[in-house]
Amino acid sequence: MNKFAFTLAAAMGVATAVSADTWDMPTPYGDATFHTVNIREFAADVAEATDGALEIEVHSAGSLFPHGEIKNAVRSGQVPLGEFFLSTLANEDLAFGMDSQPFLATSYEEAEKLWAAQKPVITELLGEQGLMPLFSVAWPAQGLYTNGEIATVDDLSGLRFRAYNPALEQFAALAKAAPVQVEAADIPQAFTTGQVEAMITSPSTGANSKAWDFVDTYTPINAWVPKNIVVVNQRTFDRLDETVQAAVLAAAAEAESRGWEMSKAEAEEKTAVMQENGMTIATPTPELVAGLQAIGEEMLAKWKEEAGEDALAILDAYQAE
Repeated sequence: MNKFAFTLAAAMGVATAVSADTWDMPTPYGDATFHTVNIREFAADVAEATDGALEIEVHSAGSLFPHGEIKNAVRSGQVPLGEFFLSTLANEDLAFGMDSQPFLATSYEEAEKLWAAQKPVITELLGEQGLMPLFSVAWPAQGLYTNGEIATVDDLSGLRFRAYNPALEQFAALAKAAPVQVEAADIPQAFTTGQVEAMITSPSTGANSKAWDFVDTYTPINAWVPKNIVVVNQRTFDRLDETVQAAVLAAAAEAESRGWEMSKAEAEEKTAVMQENGMTIATPTPELVAGLQAIGEEMLAKWKEEAGEDALAILDAYQAE
């Protein structure tokens, strides 16, 4: 038993007499993705801390439910908990997509500050749907993948551009590119068949999808630092023994802290992997940065016009000194 599990079990007195339960947990990403690695550690921590009273079986890579169906599967009680990309819910409320607003939060420090402002609102919004957030972990900052260096925003014009949430669809359109919805698992095929020609995503997704097989240049524009979130069905959680509930929450807090540290390490490691496999790591030109920031400002101005009070409160809290 590791130190975390031993301390937790000792403090809570979790007994083997508690009836055993197994929870199925769908996740969208493959086993090599650090998010999935972290979630498997979370599951192991829960099993150890509860002395097997609660087992979590992780179903990775969309093998149980497609990404877009995971949230509703948890909400309807088909599964007790699951993971999804938070900003995919931006069509429900703009508060969900703030971490994908270009150039709003572009570093881990800024992303942590944004999550601190965002979390109470997200918790309330999900709570209205019978869901409770357990933890959220950031991806590395998003970079640009292309064939050949992109010197200005105009170089993106006309390219078929992978989009994975509403903000990125809007971003691609403002860059005069053509947005195409493609899940992470389908990226290699989408490039190979010409369905997409460029994308913005993390070094993690780039390296895990072997981006060097279909593009030759990665430009770390640090556009935004988006997050995944793990949620549990509130009614299912409430039915747990109190000691098991406490164990789940403690393991979740540990997973969030561990996951952010894993993300920071991942950013450096995966960028190095891409370079080792022959990709050019291009420094963004001042002209490209200026053009991208102009798009970000335009998107934020439009976002403010459409955002509700809760979302605007998040922005005010984030931007407060």
